[in-house]
Amino acid sequence: MIKNFLAVTCALMIASTAAWAEVDKAVEKRIRNSLQTLLPDLVPDGVRKTPIKDLYEVTFGTRLIYLTGDGQFLLQGSLIDLTTRTEITAQRLSALRLAAVDEVGEDHMVIFGPKDAKHTVTVFTDIDCGYCRRLHADMAQYNDEGIRIRYLLYPRSGLGSDSYDKAVSVWCADDRNKAMDAAKAGQSLEKRSCDNPVAEHHALGQELRVQGTPSLILQDGYLVPGYVPAGRLRELLDQRLAMSGE
Repeated sequence: MIKNFLAVTCALMIASTAAWAEVDKAVEKRIRNSLQTLLPDLVPDGVRKTPIKDLYEVTFGTRLIYLTGDGQFLLQGSLIDLTTRTEITAQRLSALRLAAVDEVGEDHMVIFGPKDAKHTVTVFTDIDCGYCRRLHADMAQYNDEGIRIRYLLYPRSGLGSDSYDKAVSVWCADDRNKAMDAAKAGQSLEKRSCDNPVAEHHALGQELRVQGTPSLILQDGYLVPGYVPAGRLRELLDQRLAMSGE
């Protein structure tokens, strides 16, 4: 379902304008050479045309900037098509965010809810975060609303902290879901250690500029900070699903 939404998002963007064509190689080379001088430690992942003549989008992971074709002028900000009321930059950031989350893989997440749920939401969570615990206490309500929750472990106090150790212990438990239930209820866990993705989850959260927990990544890549009640979240997901044309 996540991959389907990424495809839909990209398709909508392409359909909205024919400007997203292949970039002339000479133009791309000028842009890359200019950036190499300006930002020598960063290598762009891609260069794309925008609907604005001679303005190009340059991506670095889940971040983007705009440059003119001669590589002289750099722009940071949001592009909005006033005719179609399309937030071009926001759409692109959502697609980049979704692709980064999807790259993690569900075998590196703690998941609550059936695979055939109507909606899937990925949540950056901290074991000790109060609103994260409130969200988890409502898990049955989210599942009843047709929402599947995929957890990424994001100890806000950083790697090596007590919250980090708890996240690792949850991951290394024989039953991760039961361990998560216990940890979110404030129960003590047996301290465990094993190969785990907690550091990678934390790094991804920082890359996506997660400011707090819980942070929700909807199935179209839209970022929602903070706790959202199950019913309200279902309404939001249904609205965005309708917007996608699915």
